[in-house]
Order: sequence, then C-alpha cells, then structure tokens
Amino acid sequence: MFQQGLSGLNGAAKSLDIIGNNIANASTVGFKGSQAQFADLYANSLNGVSGNNAGIGVSVARIAQQFTQGNIETSANPLDISINGGGFFRTVVNGATQYSRNGQFQLDKTGGLINAQGAQLTGYLTNTDGVILQGSPVPIVIDSSDLKPIETTKAGFKLNLSSTSVAPTKIPFNAMDPTTYNKQTVLEVFDSLGGSHTMGMYYVKTTGGTWDVYASNDGIAIEAKAAAQVMLNDAGVKTARADYLAKIHESPAPLPADVVAVQQAYSAAAGQALYDAAVAAGASQEQLDHLATLYGPVPGDVGAIAGNSPDLIDAALTAGLTLPAVKVGTLVFNTSGELSVADMAALVPTQTLPFNITLPIFPDNGSKLNLNIATDFTGSTQYTGTTSERPSSQNGQSSGHLERFAAGSDGVILGQYSNGKSRPLAQIVLANFASVDGLTPLGNNAWAESADSGPPQIGAPGDGKMGKLRSQSVEVSNVDLTAELVNMITAQRVYQANAQTIKTQDSVMQTLVNLR
Repeated sequence: MFQQGLSGLNGAAKSLDIIGNNIANASTVGFKGSQAQFADLYANSLNGVSGNNAGIGVSVARIAQQFTQGNIETSANPLDISINGGGFFRTVVNGATQYSRNGQFQLDKTGGLINAQGAQLTGYLTNTDGVILQGSPVPIVIDSSDLKPIETTKAGFKLNLSSTSVAPTKIPFNAMDPTTYNKQTVLEVFDSLGGSHTMGMYYVKTTGGTWDVYASNDGIAIEAKAAAQVMLNDAGVKTARADYLAKIHESPAPLPADVVAVQQAYSAAAGQALYDAAVAAGASQEQLDHLATLYGPVPGDVGAIAGNSPDLIDAALTAGLTLPAVKVGTLVFNTSGELSVADMAALVPTQTLPFNITLPIFPDNGSKLNLNIATDFTGSTQYTGTTSERPSSQNGQSSGHLERFAAGSDGVILGQYSNGKSRPLAQIVLANFASVDGLTPLGNNAWAESADSGPPQIGAPGDGKMGKLRSQSVEVSNVDLTAELVNMITAQRVYQANAQTIKTQDSVMQTLVNLR
C-alpha cells in the first residue's frame, strides 16, 4: 500500500539530486545539465492484462544530459577555445581517449596543449613548411623553433605603366638620377643567411609599348656594382687596401704617413694589386707615380688574394668609377595594353619572362655572393592613366622567432613570428557521435564513447556537423539557474505530496486496525 508513495519519494529525491548537481555546476565551463526522466509502473495480472490494474508508482527511466549550446564568453587567456556548434574536443590522458566541451587549455613544459586535468588536446601536426599532415589525430605540440632564413629565388612585380608616359630625354640611365627613368619599384629580398637587401626595378619607356627594365641592389645599379666586384676582386684588394683606396682620392701627394704604413704592410704582389685598383679607380698621375716609387718594379703576375669588402666597392664607386648600365630586360605591350610574349620573343636578343637577374650582394657575413632571382612581370599592363604599382611578391624571408599563436575558426593554430611571417603549427580536430546522449560521463568535464553513442566521427572544425572554434573565449555551462530553482521548488512539493500519501495510507491502516 505504501509502494506508490515510496517510489514517489525516491523519484523526487533523485530529481532533487540532479537539480542540485546542475546548480552546483552552473559556473563550470563546458558543463551540460541533466534532467531526470520518469516512467510509471503497473503490475500485470496473471493473464498479462494491466489495463484495469492500479499503478504501483514511478521509476527513474534515465538521467538525460542536455547537450544544448552554452553561451560563449570572452576570456583573457589566448589558449581558451570554445566550440560554437556540434562536436567535442578530443583529448588523451594516460593513453585513454576522452571527449570534452571544456576548451580551457594551457601549455605544458614540452609545448603540449593540456587542460586542468592534464589531458592533451589532439589534432593534426604540420611539417617544417607549415603543411598540415592529416591522418590519425595525435597530441598537439607547439613547435617553438625559429623560422629558418630562406634565400630569395623568385620575385614578381605587377604594375600599370601608363601609355601616356613620355620617354626620358636624359640618357643614359642612371639609378641616382630620377630624370633618366619613368618609374621605380622596390622589393625587400633576402640572402642565404636572412640578410635583407633592397631590389630596385627601374622602368624606362623607349617607344610606343616598349619599356627597358633596369635593376639595382641596395641602391646601386647592379651592372656597375658587378663590374666593380670583378675588377677589384681580380686585383685581390683586401679591406685595409679599401681604406687606402678611399684615402688616395682624399689626400694629395705625398701621402700621409698612416697611408704609407698601410702600403708598406703588403708585399710587392699586393702593391701591384693596389696599383691596378688605383688606376682603374681613376687615381691621379701624381699619386700613381708615388705608388710606383714606393713599390719599385711591379711584378707581372699578381695572383689571387682572397677577400672582398663592401667598403671597397663603395669607395671605388664614390671615387668616380663609372660604368654603363646594361638593362636586364625589355617589356613589350600590345595595342590592348597587355604584355605581348610574341613581340618580346621577336626582339634581339630574345626576351622571355621571367628575367633572370643576378644581384651581387657583397656580403661580409658568410652568405652567398650572389642572389639569382627569377623576376616575373606577368600581369603588368600599359593602360591609359597613372603609372601605379600593384602588390609585389618574393619567396625569401629572414629568420624569426615565434612570438604568439592562436587558433582560427577552422582549428588551424597559426604562429606569428618576429620577421612578420606566419605559418600553421597544427590543426585542432573535433569528434562527434551519432548519439551524443549515449556518451558515458567520466567527470572532469569529460565523456567516453560507448556502444550506445557509436564510434566517433573525426573532422576539422566547420566541416559537416562540426562546429567552429573561437579563440580567447569559453563555452559556459548551459544550466539555466532560474529554471533550476523553479524545478527545485516543484520537486520539493512533489516530495511533500508523496510523503502525504504515505501519511494518508498510515491513517487508513490505523482506522482498519481500530475496527473491532
């Protein structure tokens, strides 16, 4: 007789337990509230028919978690990540795979992304070029190594060279004289050690749709610089002799004592090299005679003396070394204002894109002597209007260290480096299930797959049923505190009502016992 009341008390007590747990986790990130679902009970008769039987109470059919979306709130931690939509973070702890909606992560000492329980976030890693290597998800480890320098081998310029431009009247071309060319563009390029250099391109209109293209490296026309390098390197002039070469054009004969001391520190063969360099650089006859007197007979074979110096080149050019600049290519446009491959091929010598340009960089830091850059102008035009430059490009970079990283909506963790470059470091994957209600709760904001949930479906955020990610934010608990407080009052009244049924049954029993 008391079974209905007892089952009601048990059901109300269970409901209060669940409501209390929901309220306790109202501030737990990624928490999903639960709900008690009840079923009535009937006792079957001997013939299997229960329609005329009185019910015998209530039972808790199941505890159903509510996998509805929680609100997303911003946070100050750049490693906090929320899921907007379906799916779970896939984590590994002690070799066991778990799933969670709590995206509060931090870096461990190895660079791994872990949560407060030490579970490691999994996903796809990348190779050294930033290419995502898809396959089986593995624990994500952030590679904090520096970006290696990359030597520039390709460059691209796109611009509109105005069809109304007039050919310069001042010739020949001189990179230091803007009146000898129509347009200049510059591009930062890098040597094998990541050293930065300025690649300058100069455009000189000749006739109609024809434009001659010149190049410079760090502000000096490359043809003049290359010729200076050949001359002075063949002469074998070292840095100290570069200082002398600078002074020889500053001092009248006889030379100062410090310059004489520099001279006497070298052999006769070096003296020959110095003499030849001075002749080529335009030293006065008085100074040349002084050199001949100092060194006596000049040997015929100088030999190779290692070394070169950017100071020497600058001194030679400053001293008055003038060499004709040779263009690196010619662009020809058709009557539609587009580059004409056929007309360029008809020139002598034949012009084809890309132009292969060699930049002598004269390093003193151990990098390669030259930069060989395939320079393309595909997409350039000659339309009426202003001469204007479009974005240019090159494939080199300096070295750089990792400064920060963040996850995008597609789960790609993008690293940003001190050299202004960025590259993917990893990609977070999500897991979803045919029946999320069948997941087994493990505590610590985690679930495990079960036979009822089905196997996990792995995918990138934003694909299919997978939600998108948002960095520096968290998904708060989906518990509606107001609703839970109302539910608690209701459950309390249900408990009291069931207690009253037992009390009433007790009164009836007492009345029956008192019948005599």
